[in-house]
Amino acid sequence: MELSSLLKSLQLESPPDRGDPECPAATAPPAEQVLSQILLLFSAEGVSSSAKVGMVRDLCALFEAADCQWLFGGSHPNVTPKLLGDLVAALCHYAALPKQESDTGGPPSNDGFYTTMADRTADVGLVFLSLLAKVEATKGSKSQGAVVVRQVLAHCLGLIYIFAATHHAEKPWTSPRSQSVAQELLTLLVQVAGCASVAEFLQGGSEDEEGRFAAVMGLLKPELTKETWKRNPATKHVFSWTLRQVTRPWLSRHLESVLPPSLLLSDDYQEENKILGVCCLHHIILNVPAADLNQFNRAQVVYHALYHHLYVREAQLIQVVLLCLLDLLQVLERSPQRLSQEPRTATPCHEVLQLVLTHMEAEHRLPLRRVYARNLPAFVKRLGILIAQHLKRLERVIVGYLEVCDGPDEAARLGILETLKCTIQHAWPRMACRLAVLLKALLKMIWDVSTDEGLTPQPVKTALLHGATECLILLDHCSQGQVKILLEGIYHSCDDCSLRACIRQVQENT
Repeated sequence: MELSSLLKSLQLESPPDRGDPECPAATAPPAEQVLSQILLLFSAEGVSSSAKVGMVRDLCALFEAADCQWLFGGSHPNVTPKLLGDLVAALCHYAALPKQESDTGGPPSNDGFYTTMADRTADVGLVFLSLLAKVEATKGSKSQGAVVVRQVLAHCLGLIYIFAATHHAEKPWTSPRSQSVAQELLTLLVQVAGCASVAEFLQGGSEDEEGRFAAVMGLLKPELTKETWKRNPATKHVFSWTLRQVTRPWLSRHLESVLPPSLLLSDDYQEENKILGVCCLHHIILNVPAADLNQFNRAQVVYHALYHHLYVREAQLIQVVLLCLLDLLQVLERSPQRLSQEPRTATPCHEVLQLVLTHMEAEHRLPLRRVYARNLPAFVKRLGILIAQHLKRLERVIVGYLEVCDGPDEAARLGILETLKCTIQHAWPRMACRLAVLLKALLKMIWDVSTDEGLTPQPVKTALLHGATECLILLDHCSQGQVKILLEGIYHSCDDCSLRACIRQVQENT
C-alpha cells in the first residue's frame, strides 16, 4: 500500500476535532502498526527516489496532523521509542551525504547533486520538526505518554542533533532553505531537551549533570576512524563544531574520545584538515586540566604532532600552530623563573623558538614573515631572562626584519619592534654589547619610514615611529645614557622632522 493511501485510510490528513466523539484518532489503527508499515515501505528495496520524496512529505503531514494521544498514549498501544528511533535513523540515512570512495574530499562532478541533497535534507528536517513539536506538546503531560516521551528523547535526540549539526552552517551541500530548517531544528531540539543552549544540551546544566555529548560521540565514533573519516565530508565539521561547544570542566571526562580524532585530523596532508585538527587540539588544551593532559604523556604526543607542523610553509597553518603551542607550553613546562634556577636544558619552549628563529632568518615570503613576527613577542615573554640564550640569532632576525617593508600594514615590522621591546626589558644586561647594531637598525628604519612616500597609511607610520622611539628609550636606560650621547650629533646634523622628533623624545626622557 502507498503511504498516501495509508494516510487516507487513517483519516489523519487533517487535525482531529477534539470535541467530536467520532474523532478519527479514536478509530485509527495503533501508531505502532502505522509507523511500522511506514518504515517497511520506506526501507523496501527498489523504491524510486521520487517515491521516497513523496513518502517523506506524507510522513511530515502525518506527524503534523496526528494527535499526541495517538502517538504517545491513549487507549491504543503506544508507539515504542525503538521504532521511532529506527524511523529517525532511516530518515537520517536517506538524507546522508553519499560515501566518498577517494580521500580527495572534493564535491561530486555533477553540479546539481548538492542541490538535490539540500532539498532532500530540508524535507527530512521538516519531518523531524513535526515530530519534535509533538514531543514538546506531550512533555508537560502527566500521562503515560510523558514516560514514552523521555524514552523517545533517549533514542532520537543524538541522531537528530547530528543531522542538524551537519546542515546548520553554510557548506557545499546546504542551501538557504536547508540551513534555515536545520537551525530551526537545532533550536527546537534544545528546547525539547529542556536546555537553554546547545552547550548545555551537550555538556549538561551543572558539573555533576551528564549531558548528551557522550551519546553523540558514540554515534560519531564509527565515522571518525582512520579508514572512514574522509568518506563523509561533513563528519569532520560536525565533530569540530560539537567539540567547541563543550568546555571546562566537562571536557576532561571525554578526553579519551576527542583527542584521537583531533590528532587524526591534524595529521592529514590537506591544509584545511590540518588547521581544523590543530584548532580542535587547541580547544582541548584550553579546556582540559594540565594534570589530565600530562597523564600518559598525552601532552607530549600533542607537542610532537604540533612541532612537526612548524616545518610547513602555509601561513594560516603556522598561525594556529604557534598559538596552540604557546598554550601547550604552559602545560608542559613550569614557570621560567623556576627553570632559570636549574641547569640549562633543551626545554620545548627553547626547541620551538630555536626552530622558529631558524625559519624566520631565511624566510622571504611576506605572509609567513608577518605570522612569525606577530607571535614572536609571546615566546620572548614566556622565556623571560632565558631569552638571552637566543640573542645571537634573535639579533640577526630583528635587524633583518626591520630593514624590509612588508606592505601597508607593516605587520612584520610592528611585531619585530614589540619583540625587541620585550627582549630589552627581559635581557637588558646583555643589550650594551649590541647597542651599535640595534641603534643603527632602528635609526635606518625611522629614516625609511619618515621618507616613505608609498601607500603606508599615516597611522601605521606613527605606530612604527612610536615603537622605534620606545626601543631607543629602553636601550638608553640599559646603556646608562649612551644612546643620548650618540644621538646628539645626529640631531644637529639631520633635517628630517620625524627623525628629529624621535631623537628629541629620547633626549627628553628621564
